[in-house]
Amino acid sequence: MQRYTPRDLLVLLLIGGLFVWYFGRSSGRTPEQFVVFIVALVLAVTFHEFAHAFVALRLGDATAQREGRVSLNPIRHLDLIGSLSFLFFSFGWGKPVPINPFNMRTNPAVGAAISALAGPTSNVLFAFLVTVPIRFGLVTGSGTYEAQFVRELFEVNILLAAFNFVPIPPLDGFSLARLVVPYNVSAWIEQYGMFLLLALVFLPRLIPGVPNLLGMITSPLAAAFVELVTVGL
Repeated sequence: MQRYTPRDLLVLLLIGGLFVWYFGRSSGRTPEQFVVFIVALVLAVTFHEFAHAFVALRLGDATAQREGRVSLNPIRHLDLIGSLSFLFFSFGWGKPVPINPFNMRTNPAVGAAISALAGPTSNVLFAFLVTVPIRFGLVTGSGTYEAQFVRELFEVNILLAAFNFVPIPPLDGFSLARLVVPYNVSAWIEQYGMFLLLALVFLPRLIPGVPNLLGMITSPLAAAFVELVTVGL
C-alpha cells in the first residue's frame, strides 16, 4: 500500500486550511453545511478521476495505474489550485489522469474518448446510487444531516457531470467532439480551448449583460441527468 508523501500531506493541509479560511470569511454556510459540501465535492471529484484511470486500465493502458491513480484515495486525485478554484469560483478540476491511448486495445482516439467520458458518466452513476437510500426509504425528509448529505452529493455529481460533458477542451466532452471534427479544426480548438472556457465561465460574472452561454449548455444537460437518475422516485 502506498504511503502518503510529505507533499501529499502538505497539499491536504493547505487545502483544508484554506477551505476553513474561506468558510470563516464568506461562504454563507453553517459549519455543518460547509462540511457536507466539502465531503460531497471530494467524493465526486475522486470518483470522477478514478473512473478515468480505471477505464484506461481496462482498455489496456497502465499509465495511470503506475502513478497510483487507480485508487479511491482522494489525495491521489485532488489538485490544490483546482480544489481552491471549485471553492472560490464554482469552477475547478482534479489532478489530470495521465493516459497513453496508444497502449489501449482499440483505436487510440476512441480509447481516449471512452476513458475521458468515463469521468462524467461515473458522476451520473454516482448520482443514481445516491438515490438508492431514498428509494428504499432509508433517508426521508429534508432536515436531517443524512438528507442534507444526500442532496449535496446528488447536486455536486450532477453539476460535475453536466459541466464536464461540455465539448470544449480541456473538458471531457471534447474527446467525443474530436472523433467527428476535422483534425485541423480540433487542433485549433485545443490550442485556444482553455481561453474560451475561461471566458465562458468568468465574462458573465464580470461584465453585466454578457449572456451565460455555459449555463445555457449545462442547465439542460443537468436537467436531463436529473430526469434520468430519478426515474421512479
